[in-house]
Amino acid sequence: MTTPPPNPYSGAPVPPDPYAGAHPTQNPYAQPPAPGHQPMPQHPQYAAPYPYPHAQAPAPGCRNCGAPEAANIAVRAHVGVLIMMRFHTLQGPFCRQCGRSLVRTMTTKTLFQGWWSPLSLVIFTPFTLLWNLIASIKFGKLPPSEPAPGRQPLEEGPPVYARPLAYVAIVPLLWATWVVANIIADLTA
Repeated sequence: MTTPPPNPYSGAPVPPDPYAGAHPTQNPYAQPPAPGHQPMPQHPQYAAPYPYPHAQAPAPGCRNCGAPEAANIAVRAHVGVLIMMRFHTLQGPFCRQCGRSLVRTMTTKTLFQGWWSPLSLVIFTPFTLLWNLIASIKFGKLPPSEPAPGRQPLEEGPPVYARPLAYVAIVPLLWATWVVANIIADLTA
């Protein structure tokens, strides 16, 4: 039987750990803070929205075009696909023109794609359309948009009733009406 060759690393001494005794979260290379500087806490403070002095509150105005008169309203869309559903939300603030443009686009998307699931037909699509109607009314009460220099508001485009994709909603609504009419006919017969 042959013996294996000796391992050159088997007897090598292990170097000492330079971080032995240091707290595991401490940085051994950390420098002391500058005089008058407050160290940042380890975890964010959730009580105040902007707890750190270097954090800035978001600038008021439309997030798209920078118009100063804006409303902080979410615009929603819903897509129902047989047993799956998707929810889309764009959080404001938006000015009058950008908000109305988004409401028209998202409402048309909901009218076109929102009805194709049983729960979407009965619950989610009607509530999404109602939410967007309320958002549209609130955006309509804002003064006309004056975008920030160098920025353009979204193009409003035609109203929802003038968009052909919005009329796809007639198909599931006719089907739902037919189902309800047959149920009522069966109950009265």
